[in-house]
Amino acid sequence: MELVKEVKQEKETGRLEAFSDGVFAIAITLLILELKVPTLVSTDINSPNLAQGLIRQWPSYLSFTTSFFTILVMWVHHHFIFGQVRKSDAWLHFANGCLLLAITFVPYPTSVLATYLETPAANAAAAFYAATFIVIAICFNLVLRAAFRRKLLLPSTTDRLIEQSCRNYLFGPLFYAIAFVGAFFDVRICLGICTALWIYWAATAMRHSRV
Repeated sequence: MELVKEVKQEKETGRLEAFSDGVFAIAITLLILELKVPTLVSTDINSPNLAQGLIRQWPSYLSFTTSFFTILVMWVHHHFIFGQVRKSDAWLHFANGCLLLAITFVPYPTSVLATYLETPAANAAAAFYAATFIVIAICFNLVLRAAFRRKLLLPSTTDRLIEQSCRNYLFGPLFYAIAFVGAFFDVRICLGICTALWIYWAATAMRHSRV
C-alpha cells in the first residue's frame, strides 16, 4: 500500500516534467539553425570549394557540439533531480521556470560564438557564452534547492544524496566563472573549461544512474 501511495505521489510532477522536457527539446533543436549551407559563387561551384566552405564553418560545429552536449547533460541532471521529487509547489515551479528561460537562451550565445570565434571579437564572444552558463548553473542550483526540500521528496531519498548533490552542484557557477575570466586571456581556456564541464557532469550523471 505504501509503495502504491509513493508512486501516485511521484506522478504529481508529471506535467512539470513534461513541460520541461519540451523546452529542453526545443532549445536543443534550435541549435542546428546555426549550421548554414556554404554559399558559393555559381562559377566556383565544385567539390573542392564546397569542401573548403564546409571546413571553414568549424566554429559553428564546435559551438554546436559544446552547446548540444551541455544541454543534453543538463536535461539528464534535471531528470535525476525530479526523479527524487514526489510533488511540487510554487517555489519549485518558478525556480524551474527561471532555468528553462536560461536554457532557451543558449542558441543565441552559441550563434554569437560561432560567428565571431575567428575574429578579433572572439574573447568577448567566448565571455558572453560562458556568462550564459554561469546564469544557467545558478538557476540549476536554485532548482536543486527548491526541489530537495524534505516535504517535496520521496521518502527513499537519503540525506547523504541531498547533501552530496547540493555540494557538487556548487562547482558549476564557480568553474563557469573561471571560464568567463579565462575568455579574456585566451578563448581556448574558456572553451576548454566549458567542454571539460559537460564531460564532468556527464560522468556525474552516469554515477547517479548506478545509485
